Amino acid sequence: MDGLVCDGCGEGLLLADDVRYVLRIEGFAAYDPMEITRADLDKDFEEEMRRVLERLSKLDPEKAQDQVHRAFHFDLCPRCWSRFLKDPLAGAKRPGAQQPGAQHPGATEPGPEGPMPGDKKKSQGD
Repeated sequence: MDGLVCDGCGEGLLLADDVRYVLRIEGFAAYDPMEITRADLDKDFEEEMRRVLERLSKLDPEKAQDQVHRAFHFDLCPRCWSRFLKDPLAGAKRPGAQQPGAQHPGATEPGPEGPMPGDKKKSQGD
């Protein structure tokens, strides 16, 4: 996030390549519009607010924030950018989940820049 080091692999930015990529991710709770009924209008709003505030007071501030909004900012080198574009949800998938048409678990294809440190190599039988 400092623009000097890739947040993906830790390599220095703008040393071997003359471009870096800025990745901003924002997530927030999406509430669909509600239908307001007569029963909703008849509620005691002060009591409702007290209940909401009571529940919030019991939550850890970080957990409360996670339920509402989070934003992230990453600086990436060209190799890590390429890897992100191939699988933007890599960290959000449940273990073992595959994208349609994806290879079997554990197999990785090197990007145009070659394999990344830690990539598993494909064996001849894969």
